[in-house]
Parts: sequence; structure tokens; C-alpha cells
Amino acid sequence: MVQPSIRFLSDETIDRVLDEAMSALEDPGVEVHSGRALHLLAEHGAQVDREKKVARIPRTLVEQALKTAPPAFTLYDLEGHPRLELGGENTYYYPGATSVYYLDPEDGRMREAVSADLIRFYKVAEQLPEIDAQVTAIISSDVPKEISDSYRLYLLLKHTRKPFVTGGFSIEGQQVILDLVAAAVGGYEALAQKPVTAQAICPTPPLHWSEITCENLITCAERDVPVIFISMPLAGGTGPATLIGSIVQHTAETLSGVVIAQLVRPGARMLWGGSPAILDMRTGTTPMGAIETIMIDCAYNEVGKRLRLPTHGYLGLTDSKVVDAQAGIESALGLVLANLARVNLVAGPGHMNFEISQSCEDLVIDHEILGIARRLRRGIDDSEPSLGLEVIRQVGHAGNYLAIPHTRRTYRREQFMPRLFSRESLEAWQQAGAKDIYQRAREYVRELEASYTPRVPEETVRAVTEVMLGAARRYGLERLPA
Repeated sequence: MVQPSIRFLSDETIDRVLDEAMSALEDPGVEVHSGRALHLLAEHGAQVDREKKVARIPRTLVEQALKTAPPAFTLYDLEGHPRLELGGENTYYYPGATSVYYLDPEDGRMREAVSADLIRFYKVAEQLPEIDAQVTAIISSDVPKEISDSYRLYLLLKHTRKPFVTGGFSIEGQQVILDLVAAAVGGYEALAQKPVTAQAICPTPPLHWSEITCENLITCAERDVPVIFISMPLAGGTGPATLIGSIVQHTAETLSGVVIAQLVRPGARMLWGGSPAILDMRTGTTPMGAIETIMIDCAYNEVGKRLRLPTHGYLGLTDSKVVDAQAGIESALGLVLANLARVNLVAGPGHMNFEISQSCEDLVIDHEILGIARRLRRGIDDSEPSLGLEVIRQVGHAGNYLAIPHTRRTYRREQFMPRLFSRESLEAWQQAGAKDIYQRAREYVRELEASYTPRVPEETVRAVTEVMLGAARRYGLERLPA
């Protein structure tokens, strides 16, 4: 059976991308604001200018790092079950991350998010079967900014059991995050044996590693916690204006992260990820739903696959500020193409407004699109001994296929059954209230909120609360909002 797929780069072009990226690591090199990282690089053959904080990384060092980077690894849920086999042809989805605004369904305002919004989002995402992992989706405005990174994870650990993606905004915040995860799973040794999370590590384009990002990468590698490299050049802004040029820069930035991680711990688990985009020259914005952004992301995924690394991408996002036709078109393009491109881990459902807003209603609509994308990926089943002739002869000229056993046996596996998309007749739709998809999505979100059943053990809640309160008290917060 043929499974549909898509490619954007030829093998020859990927070779050229890798060659130019490795040349860029040698000249001009990468700017690294971490003494530990510069020392490691110099110790293993990189030319380091400590005054300028620039490391010129030789090709041989990159090639050695790629030899020790694992081609696949598993993320577990918080009950210890393997959930995500990251690598190969597998594709998994989780919502977009780190939004500061929430689309309020009651009045349609895009407002600053608070803890209650994040809890609602977690409860909804936890019950959606096509959402394979959770993410610290929203930054709550009702806690001090110094703990905003760890607090969103604290709420996740209190309400969800799926594997998850998160990351720290500071060196101290990253440590609190890792302490929270370790508390939830029974310690750092248990976390290393059965990782439940991948941590987002974001170099700064062009070719720059901040002290915070680099130190957080080193900490994760030391603790044997998987990371996702999220390089994000903006084509025409912080990266070359051509799509292929930005792919070269993305490759160079990500390779430099691979080298640092593998020097800290050979065999460190990682995903070749990113969130690059074009820079819209009319508006000055970074459209994540643009077709060119989607093309860049699918293409750099091909580079990662050439290197035999698990891949990740921000795809399926919309730049719309409301749940409208634009939102549906942009999300569908990204989510479907990500699946056809075999991106291993895809971030995007529910994410709006240039990666800074979330909506539960948009999430459940995107969830429907995920089902469509996965049905398309399965292709057309041609495994039956008779493709159709046997049943055609059985029914003949005068009958119909509705009541025969073959139909009852096959139709459920052949057809994706949407929950929110309207397929009823006009009359039936009118009798049911003539609701559009956003109204149906609102009702579904309410159902999911009402049906949520807590599954997190009390001892886990107590353990993570102790860690979170300890961090909060350092900033004068004696009581957590939720």
C-alpha cells in the first residue's frame, strides 16, 4: 500500500545545505556566551576567541557529534508507559507553546492569560486522543515573571499525565523545572531511565547562543534529559531572505547545539527542531501560517532525517486573531503537510496570532484536522485479496451495498468520522440550531471541561507543590493562585 508523502529538497540540495552549514560553523563560527561551552569546544578542537566569545567549529567535530547522537528515543507518560517513539516515520502532535494571550470565548477578546485559562487548556488537551503530548502552552500573568516558566509546568503536573514539552526562561527557572519533573516521577534517576519530557532549547539567530540557553542545554545534557533544538531564523530579518538560505542557517545553528550537547554527554537525546518563519515585508510580522514558513519547516525536517536524527517542527499554527476561515486554512495546510513530510513531533494545534495566543476552541477544531491528516497519511488500503470485484459481483445490478457484511466490516476503518465538521443535511442542520463550527467547538470544550476526571496521585501533587512553593517564596509569593 502506498502512503502519500511530500518532499521539498533533493538529495543533492541537502548535501549542499549541510556543506554550507558546516562551512558557516568554521567561518564565521558561532557566538557562545557560556564559559563552560567555550571551554568544552576549545578542548575538543574548536578555535575559540574568548574576547569575542566566538567558536569556529571544525567539520570533524560536527561529524563526531553526529556519530554519537541517537537516531531515536522514547518519551513516556507520567504513569511510566511508553507513548512517543520519536524517530523514523512516526508523527506525533502537541499544542503550541508559551502563549501570553488567551482568546476568551465569552466576549471574543484576546486578553492576557491567567492560571484558570491554562488549567482549562490542560483539561481539554488531556482528553483529545489525537493530541499525543502536552505542553506548557500559556504563560500566566497572575504570578511573578520570575516563576512564570516553572509555574505553568506545576499546573501541568497537577492536571495531566501525557508526556510533555516545556523549557526554562532563566538558568534558575530551568533548574526548578527539572526539580519539578524529578519530583513528579520519583527522582532524577527515574527521569533519565524513562524520560517524560523534552526541553526546548532556543539559540538566537543569527548564530548566537545566549548564556541562559547554553547553560540550560548543558544542564539538560548533564541530567540526561532530552532536548529540542528550536532554531528560528526569520527569512529576510535574522536569516537570509531566501528560503534555502534560512535553511542553511537553521542547519548551522542546530548543528552547533548538537556538538555542545554531545560534548557534555555523548549519546544525549535530542530532536532536530525549530520554529523558523519568513518576515512579512509589508507588516513586519512573522507569519507562522504562511506557506513559505511551512515549506522551510518541512524542508529542514528533511535535513534532520538525512542526519538520522528525530525531528520536530512548529506547524499547523494560524496568524488569525479569531477562529475563522483563515485559521482553518492555515492550520490544515501545516498539520497535513507536517504529516506527509514525516515530521516526528509537531507543535501547533490551538496556537494563534504569531505564536502568542491560545484558544481551546481552535484546539478542538485543529484536533479534527489531525484526524483528517492521519487518515490521509494511511492512504488507500489495497491489502484485500479482491480489491472490489468479489463484492461487485455479489451485489450485482439491482442491489445496494448498505446492508451487506463487507460494508459493515470495512466502512469504519475506511472513513474518518468528524465530530465538529457539518455533514448533515441542510434541514437537519437548521433543526439543530444552525450552528457554525465555532459554536459547535464551544459546546465541545464545555463538554470536555465537565467530563474531566483528575488522575494525578495526591502524593505527586504534594511533591510538586512543595517544590513550586519553595521557588515562589523566593519572590515573595506565599500562596499559589491555583
